[in-house]
Amino acid sequence: MVGIIIGAIVVLVLLYGVAVYNKLVRLRNQSEESAAAIDAHLKKRYDLVPNLVETVKGYAKHESQTLTAVIEARNAAMGATTLTEKNEASNAFSSTLKSLFALSESYPDLKANQGFLDLQSQLQKIEEELLHVRKYYNAVINDINTMVETIPSSIVAGIAHFTKLPYLAIEDEARAQVNVRF
Repeated sequence: MVGIIIGAIVVLVLLYGVAVYNKLVRLRNQSEESAAAIDAHLKKRYDLVPNLVETVKGYAKHESQTLTAVIEARNAAMGATTLTEKNEASNAFSSTLKSLFALSESYPDLKANQGFLDLQSQLQKIEEELLHVRKYYNAVINDINTMVETIPSSIVAGIAHFTKLPYLAIEDEARAQVNVRF
């Protein structure tokens, strides 16, 4: 009788371990899928920028420094390899885009150009989609990290070599306090 009880306990512990391991694998796969979605959105974003820069060039010929900075930031972002590097490069790229759109404020004709407005709208849509994909990625990472750090799932995670993963962070400029003056 004692042998049956011990056997049942061992089977339950093994089943729990398998269930936790399978959930960790599923979450890891979801994190990889969301990282790939981030890459796809970043590629769409970077592919759109040359068209945007060419549109602005016609209106702001003497603003080549800003346009060059945007292209250099785009190229650096496209050359990033790890997800962390891609996120940091994307944040730097976002800063240069802000300067590009600030530049457009100086040119009323450019602001009224339908091609520019369409490109700006497409870029805004991509930015919103990218934000949602990053939020999903961070939610999956939160689930993984919670399982890796809480007992008893942390025991299975340790045996299977699952580790805590980093979250994607926003750029420092976005964290700055916004001052509104009238």
